[in-house]
Amino acid sequence: MFQDISVEELLKLQSSKQFSLIDVRSPSEFKDSTIPGSYNIPVFNDEERAEIGTLYKQVSVDAAKERGLELMSAKLPAFVKEFKEIEGNKAVFCWRGGMRSRTAATVLSLMDVHVYRIQGGIKAYRKLVLDTLSQNKLDAEAVVLHGFTGTGKTAVLQQLQKEGYPVLDLEGLSGHRGSIFGHIGLKSRNQKMFDALLYERLKEIGRTPYVLFEAESKRIGKIVLPDFLMEKKESGVVVVMDMPLEERVTQIMKDYQPAEYKAEYIQAFNRIKGRIHTPIAAEISRCLAEDRFSEAIRLLLEHYYDPKYDHSSRQYDDNKQLVLHIESIEEGVQAVKELLKRRF
Repeated sequence: MFQDISVEELLKLQSSKQFSLIDVRSPSEFKDSTIPGSYNIPVFNDEERAEIGTLYKQVSVDAAKERGLELMSAKLPAFVKEFKEIEGNKAVFCWRGGMRSRTAATVLSLMDVHVYRIQGGIKAYRKLVLDTLSQNKLDAEAVVLHGFTGTGKTAVLQQLQKEGYPVLDLEGLSGHRGSIFGHIGLKSRNQKMFDALLYERLKEIGRTPYVLFEAESKRIGKIVLPDFLMEKKESGVVVVMDMPLEERVTQIMKDYQPAEYKAEYIQAFNRIKGRIHTPIAAEISRCLAEDRFSEAIRLLLEHYYDPKYDHSSRQYDDNKQLVLHIESIEEGVQAVKELLKRRF
């Protein structure tokens, strides 16, 4: 028989055993949010789930159960085979630890496939995540990267994270670059998935004297940053990345790939063009239409993003800012490493 396990017990066991987590909800539910790193082996696909839900509401509970059993029976061999292909310890879950995970665990145990079932499902995991984040004080000192748009702050952080530094890549976790163009070419995440990924990343980092992240606004795309991060941003070490304009344009071209998403960038620009002096906005529109993307980016930096940054940066004391003058991402990575070595 399968064994029930709480989210807290699972996390304790994970420190000594490797678990594969299997989300048995429908593909659309899984896509919306799940426990990071989980597999999706659905008991019912989206259409089947909708059909059973309709029977449950409009006919009876028994009718829904009977149809569910009929659908499950037809796919049982393939369902069991997928689970057998996953080695090691396995834990299944659904939304509230209800019928779908119980059915999956029961069927698998009858076929000698041992699994744990997570009590409370993803709802219990979500509660744990929110409780943990709301109580987090982040004892580590924050080293916060500031600078004009295009100075490669995210690229520097991502390289440092690859090398094992305690980095919170907030734009990476949210699937958004934080600007009006930030969602283009990326898969933006919702609040539930961002919170889960942030929780898991904080666990991975553990206790550390400092943590690195970029100076973001409270909102990045669809998500809102937790208060403890905003507080750390305000009290953290201010590190300003300074890069020449032409190198910034080159970096933005590399990051945003405007030729691949021309229509999306024009659409996004139309949402902010009214905030830019009319002749300049008209020239940017022409540049985008004529594939002169570098020129459009340069104008946007000079007449929109740089003035915005100048305004927001006035809240920080110039005498307490550590300015790193760089001309490439590689120089930025090395400069941050040297700064950390001196300070910590």
